[in-house]
Amino acid sequence: MQNRRKIVVIGTSNVGSAVVNKIADFQLASEIVLIDLNKDKAWGEATDSSHATACIYSTNIKIHEGDYDDCKGANIVIICAGPSIRPGETPDRLILASKNAGIMKGVFGQVQERTKDAVIILITNPLDVATYVVSTCFDYPRNLILGTGTMLETYRFRRILANKYEVDPKNINGYVLGEHGNGAFVAWSTTGCAGFPLEKLDEYFHHTTPLDKKAVEQELVNVAYDVINKKGFTNTGVAMAACRFVKSVLYDEHTILPASAVMNGEYGITDVALSMPRMICADGIMRVFEIALTDDELEKMHAAAKSVRAALDGANIK
Repeated sequence: MQNRRKIVVIGTSNVGSAVVNKIADFQLASEIVLIDLNKDKAWGEATDSSHATACIYSTNIKIHEGDYDDCKGANIVIICAGPSIRPGETPDRLILASKNAGIMKGVFGQVQERTKDAVIILITNPLDVATYVVSTCFDYPRNLILGTGTMLETYRFRRILANKYEVDPKNINGYVLGEHGNGAFVAWSTTGCAGFPLEKLDEYFHHTTPLDKKAVEQELVNVAYDVINKKGFTNTGVAMAACRFVKSVLYDEHTILPASAVMNGEYGITDVALSMPRMICADGIMRVFEIALTDDELEKMHAAAKSVRAALDGANIK
């Protein structure tokens, strides 16, 4: 029987451990299972996190180390396995394509032997390559597979714009779409604040210096690598993004989020996975929205597709 509150997290390094603790903090599970090649690491992370459940403000979630058999009956499986960009390395997630594509095939081969019902949330980089591999190399329902994609870039973008206008970032509307990484682009045509149109924000917020879109876009690209170089890794923001998808699935929210999935001809694009606004519910991806983009935004979407396709070709993935 499927446990609607059982979540399996595969990979317990910096991102995986952050995901586990966010899930526990937001009380999104009754059981969290950690799987890792390093069983001692998985046990240590699980045990450390389980100690926090004794706090009066916590829910008595069962958190433990496990194996792939624990995917049976799980509602959600979150895959974080695989190396990430480290400080000083070339700031491009796509260089990980070949290595992590192989890891995804090994990991997901184990998962799909145990379940065909769980929603799969992918975080492993390069995210769009990983999402494409899992979606196309296995006989698993496509609607149940999604990547966190540009949800993280969208959060970063909203924070950057909120800082400029000194407003709650949750009042900022708008998406970052395309590739999770250097090919992500701001869809300015979707952007506003609390119902105020973008072109009126400087006036409404009494800014004498006009919004510099190019500067915002550059900050968005740079900030991830700035965090990596100064902190050593990024994990908190993407863990929050993952939990946003988890909540949408568990509560059957029908919420619209920028998620990565295989393109089926939207904007004339196929054979890659990219982020677009997608409706997420208990059955995973329910709908995809081919929203109107400007000519410049369409050009950037196609550039993102070429970037991801080049990485897939480089890894010999058709």
